[in-house]
Amino acid sequence: MKELIKKIKNRIQLSLEAEEYLFSISKEKTFAKGAVLIRQGQDVNKIYFVTDGCLRSYCIDKNGKEHTLQFAIKNWWISDYIAIHNNESASLTVECLKESKVLEFNAKKIDGILTLFPEYEPFQRHLLERHVVSLHKRILNQLQLTASERYDLFLEQYPDIEQYTRNYHIASYLGITQESLSRIRVEKTKN
Repeated sequence: MKELIKKIKNRIQLSLEAEEYLFSISKEKTFAKGAVLIRQGQDVNKIYFVTDGCLRSYCIDKNGKEHTLQFAIKNWWISDYIAIHNNESASLTVECLKESKVLEFNAKKIDGILTLFPEYEPFQRHLLERHVVSLHKRILNQLQLTASERYDLFLEQYPDIEQYTRNYHIASYLGITQESLSRIRVEKTKN
C-alpha cells in the first residue's frame, strides 16, 4: 500500500485522511499462480492494483477461443471495468499467471473517494487518461503495424513477461495465431 500512496503523492497532495481512507478500503492479498480473481459471467465489485506478479484478463468467444485483453504487472490496475461501469456480469476473466500480490479495492468504495476527498480527482483523471491513451495506442497498433512490429512493442512494454505466459496468451494478445508467433520468433533469431 505504501508504494501506491507514494505513487499518488508523486502526482497530488494527499491528505492524511484520504490516505487513511485508502488504507481502510484496501486489502493486501496474495494469489497463487492460476488463481482466478474474476470469472466471465460472474458479478464484479473488485478492482486490483498489482504490487508484484503478473495477471491477465481475457474473454472466451462463442467458439471457445480465448482473446487476451490485458496483462497487468507491478503498478498496474486490472479488473473488468465494463462490468463495473455498466453494472453487468463480467465479460472477462482475470487470472494470475504467476503468484501475485495485489491490493484489492471494493469498486464502489474506490469510486466514492472522489466525493469524500475531491483532491484525489486529478490522480483518478490521470489514471483514466493514461488508460484511454493505452487503449487507443493498442487499437492503432493493431490496425497499422505488422505482427512482427506488434511483437517488438509487446517485448518493450513487457520485457520479462514471456517467462510467465504461454504462447497462446501472447498470440491472442497480438491478434495472431501461435504459428505466426513461432515464425516471428524464428525470423528474429536469424537476424
